[in-house]
Amino acid sequence: MADDNNNIRQPLLKNHRYHENCPGCKVDQDKQMQQGLPVKQLLNVWMVTLCTALPVSCLFPFLYFMVRDFGIAKTEADVSSYAGYVGSSYMFARALTSFPWGMFADRYGRKRVIIMGLVAVVVFNTLFGLSTSFFMAVSTRFLLGFLNGSLGPIKAYAIELFREEHQALGLSTVSSAWGIALIIGPALGGYLAQPVEKYPNIFPKGSLFDKFPYFLPCLMISIFALAVLVACIWLPETLHNHKISNEINEDAEAIEKEITKNSVGKNENLLLNWPLMSSIIVYCLFSLHDMAYTEVFSLWAVSPQKLGGLNYSTDDVGNVFSISGFTLLLYQIFLYPAVQKICGPVRLAHVSAAISIPLLQIYPFIALLPGFTMDLFLTIASVLMLCLSTTVVTGLFIQQNKAVEQHQRGAANGIAMTAMSISKAVGPAGGGALLAWSQKRLNASFLPGTHMVFFVLNMIEALGVVMMFML
Repeated sequence: MADDNNNIRQPLLKNHRYHENCPGCKVDQDKQMQQGLPVKQLLNVWMVTLCTALPVSCLFPFLYFMVRDFGIAKTEADVSSYAGYVGSSYMFARALTSFPWGMFADRYGRKRVIIMGLVAVVVFNTLFGLSTSFFMAVSTRFLLGFLNGSLGPIKAYAIELFREEHQALGLSTVSSAWGIALIIGPALGGYLAQPVEKYPNIFPKGSLFDKFPYFLPCLMISIFALAVLVACIWLPETLHNHKISNEINEDAEAIEKEITKNSVGKNENLLLNWPLMSSIIVYCLFSLHDMAYTEVFSLWAVSPQKLGGLNYSTDDVGNVFSISGFTLLLYQIFLYPAVQKICGPVRLAHVSAAISIPLLQIYPFIALLPGFTMDLFLTIASVLMLCLSTTVVTGLFIQQNKAVEQHQRGAANGIAMTAMSISKAVGPAGGGALLAWSQKRLNASFLPGTHMVFFVLNMIEALGVVMMFML
């Protein structure tokens, strides 16, 4: 049925009368004239997504030390639990507002929601870096998530901004920017946190960054977001501000009636759209896994060896994330487009999800390797996990956005973001608590220490793989 609808829409576009003052019509006209790869549009989507996602992950390398400095944890093992609460507050808040932001985007436009989200990043990400208490850290993260509802509309935007042949690449740009942000963010947090200790020649004792040792990475991200916010003044709007014209010829009217008849089930209730809802359920499982994995990896890496950690510094974590992010960028540019053309983005997502299970299971054994060998294999595993995860998310994005028409796409992505945010809110808190618990059972006879953490993560991943093959 989807192919039939696509065939019907082509003549409809040819007969459609473009409205002079409609931004959506202007974008449609530009799409008809597009030749070659739409680099400018891809860059716009990439930069906005990057700004939206960077604050999600920049805190992971230094969160353990930040919470420890607050002095709220009674024992060293409890630090991971409190760190999980800070990480979860953002996602919990976003779960509350993603659907309303999606509806707002359907009514008033994608651009307005994107701009409001960037303003929230500039203000509340900066305030988070200035946190002096556990309550302030949780509150600023909550407000950041509550007011930043742009990620769902960005996915709708990526579908509407590109021609049919480039839509998979557009959504891949969203997922790759998100994945790279989950790497660049921790890298910035790792390199720039506690600058007075790391770079005493540049940041002297008694300076602002001595009083607020975790402010610098947040400040850098906020400055970048401010620059992108200014650039968004020229961002095109894709939403149409009119109904179908009465001047469309009779043949086009008949075509529109056919589309309406074939799509009536979708238009009535998104919750009854099974292709949409099933892909969202699977998306939630992988989101839960990815967020818990990112939290666990960062906390596990900086934990002391006596608790089963790697005793990495924030710089060491930053190195791993930087290499992974750069490799993901190369993968998205050179390898992913060619492979997805051969086997399709959805089938590629299935294969990637299945491969990630045995890869994740070897993490505790990599930690047993000596010195440089451990660093090398851990970095390789991190690179592969990131590329596989991004491929899976891209396939699910495509399924979700193909399941609805434009006038419901913002709301549909809002539902997906709400469900995903709930999953990702559980992820850091659950991952942090699970790691803290595992570090208290180092001598257990069944899956001691971090073996239990990665086993649980693998069970979530396996459930997602099974459900994905049932779609």
